[in-house]
Amino acid sequence: MTAAYLTAALYQFVDLPDHAEWREPLQALCASHGVKGTLLLAREGINGTIAGPEAGVRAVLDWLRRDPRLARLQHKESWSPTPPFHRLKVRLKREIVTLGVPGLDPTRTVGEYVKPADWNALIGQPDVLLIDTRNDYEVKIGSFEGAINPGIRSFTELPAWLAQQQALQADRKTRVAMFCTGGIRCEKSTALLKMQGFESVYHLEGGILKYLEEVPPEQSRWRGECFVFDERVSMGHGLRPGASSLCRSCRWPLSDEDRRSPLYQEGVSCPHCHAQRSDEDRARLAERHRQVELARRRGRPHIGSAVQPTRPPQAAQTQNGSASDSPTD
Repeated sequence: MTAAYLTAALYQFVDLPDHAEWREPLQALCASHGVKGTLLLAREGINGTIAGPEAGVRAVLDWLRRDPRLARLQHKESWSPTPPFHRLKVRLKREIVTLGVPGLDPTRTVGEYVKPADWNALIGQPDVLLIDTRNDYEVKIGSFEGAINPGIRSFTELPAWLAQQQALQADRKTRVAMFCTGGIRCEKSTALLKMQGFESVYHLEGGILKYLEEVPPEQSRWRGECFVFDERVSMGHGLRPGASSLCRSCRWPLSDEDRRSPLYQEGVSCPHCHAQRSDEDRARLAERHRQVELARRRGRPHIGSAVQPTRPPQAAQTQNGSASDSPTD
């Protein structure tokens, strides 16, 4: 099957005091070109992942870059044979990735960018502390060899976790390397450490996805797959689709082992959410799944296939702190 849908993940920290004025024209532009996904606009910049026909996605990117402040906006591309998104959302936010630290400004100070080609050499040094800034359910399906998993459920929990690391806080000269899916969390995370007085802070430029795109598997220190916030679920080296699927009940990434569990029922529950589902929930979800499958057999789209039900407590927060606003990082 030909890969007909172009996906573009983008973000840029930049001062956008007029960001609210962008919402309606951007929504109209995307809709007119058949582009779907999520775009977040805030005073601190833009963050999003969009997908659609190549001409449509490029038209949106060109429109954004016509503003001098976004002239250097970078994006990462991948292709898929089916639509990665079923809806379009353009939303106004206080932060394009929510950390909730007053006074933090990634447009002024961030850690040192490290290109994917140089990342292995950095994290292979014994005095470098490697921290995965993503949510626990993302880390579950893949991470860098030797990385520390803070075990957070949302990005807003990271500052508290860092504050609790006594050895780290006692030595602000510790060399710290941080990484995330596309790069945006890393910028805020390293900006936070720099604000706190840490001297040597690094982050992976372009995030895990850029690393998987550029670094050959035989040279890679990445283990597993990289979770992405769309219908592809996960990506591997060369940005090829991974083997993970998505629980349509709680949106948790599922491995082959998860799918073999007696607690897994397609569209209804999985080992991660089964205990949080009542009999009433299961009946409702089973009916929704039946309707989705019926529409699929008839070759019709069904909005229920894209609905995100209430997540179980451990998965309720996504990369930027909101289950419905997690376009990229």
